[in-house]
Amino acid sequence: MRALIQRVTEAKVVVDGDIIGKVGEGLLILICAMQGDDDPDSAKLAQKIAKLRIFRDDQGRMNLSLADVGGAALIVSQFTLGADTSRGNRPGFSQAAPPEEGERLYEAFITDMKALGIAVETGQFGADMKVSLTNDGPVTIWMDTGN
Repeated sequence: MRALIQRVTEAKVVVDGDIIGKVGEGLLILICAMQGDDDPDSAKLAQKIAKLRIFRDDQGRMNLSLADVGGAALIVSQFTLGADTSRGNRPGFSQAAPPEEGERLYEAFITDMKALGIAVETGQFGADMKVSLTNDGPVTIWMDTGN
């Protein structure tokens, strides 16, 4: 699975003019299931992100995790993270998991994050979403389980 993680002071997702997910201090996590990914990949990625020490401590150093600061996660499905741009100018998305499997793993990732005690808000799988955020730092990190 692939994730693009952004430390935020706020983030929200709007679908059809309605806010469906919103967080204050925490993480915006854009997530894509890739071909060959499975439930252990979801659990591994959730553990890694929940423990990722990218929030400032009292000395201003990135030394605290999402749980340490009591932050929330806004998790948004984004199959375009699976883009292959190696040929031509139009990205291909055949490396992303098929929609049914992508949605199942997206939901599994949400469940895995909640099981770790993280407050979670979400986007809507497959919807045309408008995502806005205030990136804090900016801190943006790319993660891939490598399958």
